[in-house]
Amino acid sequence: MADCETEDALAHSFLAELPAEVISELRAGGERADYPAGTAVYQPGSEPRAALVVRGLLRVFLASLEGRQVTVRYARPGDVLGIAVLVGGPADVGVQAVEPSGLFRLSSRALLAAARRDARVSWAIAGELNRRLYDTLEQTAVNAFGSVRQRVAAHLLDLASAQQEPAGRLAARVSQQELADAVGSVREVVARVLRELRVAGVIATAADRIVILDATRLYAESGESAGL
Repeated sequence: MADCETEDALAHSFLAELPAEVISELRAGGERADYPAGTAVYQPGSEPRAALVVRGLLRVFLASLEGRQVTVRYARPGDVLGIAVLVGGPADVGVQAVEPSGLFRLSSRALLAAARRDARVSWAIAGELNRRLYDTLEQTAVNAFGSVRQRVAAHLLDLASAQQEPAGRLAARVSQQELADAVGSVREVVARVLRELRVAGVIATAADRIVILDATRLYAESGESAGL
């Protein structure tokens, strides 16, 4: 049975476009799951499943054989995880809770069965896949053409997420020079950006790390750009 928090996320997701009887079926067959910060929610290659993000911030990433990671997307309340793997099968992506997060696990069998019998459900899923494609293109544009502030915010969040321990503080172990090298800038410009983020209460700096105080605001900083 869905709770009030789940109902609000459901109303802001693409699932709200589905026929009422399908929503009722998904609501009845789903279950709530909560995860501490740093928890692995989905492992690469695992059985496909879908889940509605109810609260928090989650990171979807690809990992190389050497253990390097690249973020594919961040998911917030109202986003639905796993639609692409339901359609295309298992993928080498993982999902990690960046902040304490809650999911409403959906019945993959019920959703796929509804899509096969009802074109309205299939079209809603196609629309969601299209939005995910555009999100990926937008993230690529930020990485390639974004301001130094955007690139610093994105890189800090990626580094901190990759290094995070369950229930641990979110912090990036990186020097200003290393950060400048990573985002294609110079140390003086990066230092100014970090100072601005510190004054805004988004980060705190220490001798050997940069602590993320507000991951949601840092994520917003990584994508704010007129024209993206």
